[in-house]
Amino acid sequence: MTSPTPVHYLSTLSFPDWWLDELRARHPRLTVTQVPAVSPADVPDEVWRRTQILHTGAVFPATPGTTPDLRWIQLDTSGADHLKDTGVWDLPVPLTSIGGISPVPMAEYVMMMLLGLAHRLPRAVEVQHSGTWPSPGERWNTLMPRRLRGATVGVVGYGRIGREIGRLAGQFGMTVLGLKRGRATRTGDFFGTPAADPADATELYTPDELHAFLGRCDYLVVTCPLTDETRGMIDAAALDALKDGAMVVNVSRGGIVDEDALRAGLRSGRIAGAALDVFDEEPLPADHHWWNEPGVILTPHVAGFAPDYEEQTLELVSANVERFLADRELINLVDRSRGY
Repeated sequence: MTSPTPVHYLSTLSFPDWWLDELRARHPRLTVTQVPAVSPADVPDEVWRRTQILHTGAVFPATPGTTPDLRWIQLDTSGADHLKDTGVWDLPVPLTSIGGISPVPMAEYVMMMLLGLAHRLPRAVEVQHSGTWPSPGERWNTLMPRRLRGATVGVVGYGRIGREIGRLAGQFGMTVLGLKRGRATRTGDFFGTPAADPADATELYTPDELHAFLGRCDYLVVTCPLTDETRGMIDAAALDALKDGAMVVNVSRGGIVDEDALRAGLRSGRIAGAALDVFDEEPLPADHHWWNEPGVILTPHVAGFAPDYEEQTLELVSANVERFLADRELINLVDRSRGY
């Protein structure tokens, strides 16, 4: 009996040896190669030529002819918007994401920011850096928290991440609204992120109801993918539709929230505060105004960092390799027609 034909897997990432060894042990048919790379030129031509499975974040073959046997690309990102205007998008191979790894830590991040904004964390940090104890009146007027219990949080993008945000917000007594492309919600997920709960009281809106949705929000959380439909969705008119004094948390992608309009809303007082993890320009230049904008909590695109990333990525990739070898549908297929 002849041995099965080997399948060549290439990682352009930097997984530890135990990770690669475990992938080999689970799938003896795989020939596993890892070449940590920052550009296509870092990968030898002969490695590109034999690659059938490419696991990468942002390093792709320079031309289709570079990888004549390529049959599947496993992205090490939850989104695929960075590929939309590249030749990779048009390659006749499936793309899969690592969606499902980050919903829990991202939802925890969002709750941290909702609590931080409600409890005036930007102002408290200013006080700390000033080294001056404020007067009783100043403390009362500038550090009085806003309530979460009974407030309404609207989540733009009520999918895996949105549902987990909704679950946690509900524990704080918040009313949760969700906005998504359709009212139906997926029933399961690979990593056990809670599926749609029949008892979930979240009221769902569709994009054509955006302004009605925003008009009910004390807090707005943006967590949808960047697509042609969502680019510029939260513009000046959308921000004006929010309740007076609403607060905004953005953990999606730069380009969805109009940054100039958000800054104008903060300066006018219409928007009472914001927590921003993503920006139009990344890395954010050292002289950018967001670094020192009053009322803003800023982080450098870290909301999706997952402490169990390596273990969970191994489980996802391994499950997808098994499906690939059995010619079954892959997990987390990117729908090119939707852009994610």
